[in-house]
Amino acid sequence: MNALAPLTAPAQNQAKALRPFHLAFPVKDIAATRKFYGELLGCAEGRSAEHWVDFDFYGHQLVAHLAPEECTIKAYSSVDDHQVPAKHFGVILSIPDWKALAKKLTEAGMDFIIEPYVRFEGEVGEQHTMFFLDPSGNALEFKAFANDSAIFAK
Repeated sequence: MNALAPLTAPAQNQAKALRPFHLAFPVKDIAATRKFYGELLGCAEGRSAEHWVDFDFYGHQLVAHLAPEECTIKAYSSVDDHQVPAKHFGVILSIPDWKALAKKLTEAGMDFIIEPYVRFEGEVGEQHTMFFLDPSGNALEFKAFANDSAIFAK
């Protein structure tokens, strides 16, 4: 491979197995993070040290780093008449798994940024979605599509 060759994204519609992503993010408190991601969301814990912890986030590697000064939401974007945190992460679930998580979070008294609802109803890209914050103020979005082929539909 030519070291100077540009890197390109995989070709669209290429039949490749999805690979896990890795995301590192800041948190204010490791114990509160363990409780939220481990106990509430059910993410298994992997390696850890005093100032960071790995989680199995639905098959993806999520790493929480103690960095309280970095925990802020600075910008929002208008989507479907809602103010969505511009910086957020999450996962796309099946509709039954999304509904089960929405029920679990509602019963746990989650203070949603955007309550569970169906966005773009009747349009291409219709999706179930919900937004909430972790204890450090990181915004998460969980969504589900009736048909995963609509994830990137125009």
